Amino acid sequence: MSKIVKGTMLLTGATFLSKFLGMIYLIPFEAMVGDTGGTLYGFAYIPYTIFISISTLGVPLAVSKFVSKYNSLGDYETSRKILKSGMQLMALTGLVAFLLMFFGAESLAKMSIRQGDEEISLASVTNVIQMVSFALLLIPSMSIVRGFFQGHESMAPTAVSQVVEQVARIAFLLIAVFIVVEIFDGPIEVAVGFATFAAFIGALASGLVLYIYWRKRKTYLDRHLEQQDYSYDIPQKKMFKELLGYAGPFVLVGIAIPLYQFIDNLTFMDAMYVAGQGELANTAYAAIIMYGHKLVVIPMTLATGLSLSMLPAVTASYTEQKTQLMHKQINQVFQIVVLLILPAVVGLAVLSGEAYGALYGIEGIEVKGPWLAWYAPASLLFGLFSVSAAVLQGINQQNFTVISLTAGLIIKSSLNIPLILAFGAKGSIFATLLAVGTAVLLNMWRVKKKAAFPMGPLFKRSLLVIIFTAIMAAVLFILKFLFSFVMDPTSSRLDAMIVLITGVTAGGGIYLWLAYQSTLLERVLGGKVRVLDRFLKRNQG
Repeated sequence: MSKIVKGTMLLTGATFLSKFLGMIYLIPFEAMVGDTGGTLYGFAYIPYTIFISISTLGVPLAVSKFVSKYNSLGDYETSRKILKSGMQLMALTGLVAFLLMFFGAESLAKMSIRQGDEEISLASVTNVIQMVSFALLLIPSMSIVRGFFQGHESMAPTAVSQVVEQVARIAFLLIAVFIVVEIFDGPIEVAVGFATFAAFIGALASGLVLYIYWRKRKTYLDRHLEQQDYSYDIPQKKMFKELLGYAGPFVLVGIAIPLYQFIDNLTFMDAMYVAGQGELANTAYAAIIMYGHKLVVIPMTLATGLSLSMLPAVTASYTEQKTQLMHKQINQVFQIVVLLILPAVVGLAVLSGEAYGALYGIEGIEVKGPWLAWYAPASLLFGLFSVSAAVLQGINQQNFTVISLTAGLIIKSSLNIPLILAFGAKGSIFATLLAVGTAVLLNMWRVKKKAAFPMGPLFKRSLLVIIFTAIMAAVLFILKFLFSFVMDPTSSRLDAMIVLITGVTAGGGIYLWLAYQSTLLERVLGGKVRVLDRFLKRNQG
């Protein structure tokens, strides 16, 4: 496999594991705090993710691009300077973000809750927002180190620190919630407050891992400094100007999903009450924006890994004016997204009721399952947006990301309330799909125009993926029909689990077999998939 794919798979594996753990822990979490606790958690965590993106200013990923550029020019001293200066900048912005979020918690809480809500109080939302804000003191500086390693095309520090951060956060979260709710029979809002504070504990663990990696690799990195012949000796002011020029649009890429969710924070509750579905408001918010969203983002973890690991390679190809290689790299990453995310999205849509029921319980599954099915396509759109935005960064078209995301946010904010009034909770999903889809189309158009990127190979491979995905979906529908004679996933969590596991195994197995036998996997990934070679024997005829 090519180096970009290896780096992609490492980051993707780590990101997938992190997202998977982030979904799995919600099973016991939901059992202990329910829909009300999930809604309260979402009210705090969505603003927190926005503050994280703003406080980092998009600098970590911009550092990755900056370091990659100057490393390719043989100037390792400038790369080291940006690490030191960037950490100082991030320490300052992290402190400012913490102070703003902590002391502005009540104002943020007022934006989210509906006056007169008997289940969630203003004081409760204020408290959980303040608890999560402490993580802002650590994460911005820590993320700079990740960007520095990625610029050296070293993905392991980011991958390992992500997993350790998630494990530490979840362990603290579940233990704290269990002690508050199950042992002391304490209030849900206190338990959720500790659950949000777990982000700070996770950041501490991640920072320790990165420090260990730095100590181990410092000798190797210092050797580059000793061997370089020339330094551009860029003044700090000019260096920051270039860095922030890269960074601005990165803020928007990192903040895109939270911004769409924050629009729901501002409008969802009131719109549901006006639509005459107030009794479903908290349930719908938790099922779609909190619990359902965790399932939807798992298929798109590949895109997250791609956007991180592909950027240095595309940047280097663009800087060195290797157009043919750049086209090959861009084509490869888009094909990987379609190859792996599209079947996962279709599978999740077909098995939506079984997936939600098996993981979170069957209560209200007759409405929660269809919500998840409608929301599933957002995974592919979010993935394509992330990757297309990363490509635009690599070819110095990062400013266009501002335009595409702004267009998406205008559509989401203008259509969210009307669509909720027309279609109920599904309306917020429709608004999100229209908004992100518009942003993706704009990004793809810009990539095609500015990189002279040929779309033909991508469309041809995508058509084959669509055919294999349709076959997989047909198999899943047949399985569900056969199971309906002996099981009822809507009334039994065990039945839902059995159908889900069988469907994922059979559907995924058939899709993988088709992609392997047709050599689609090899052609997209750029080499033989040796793991599958051991288990599957291709028909040579």
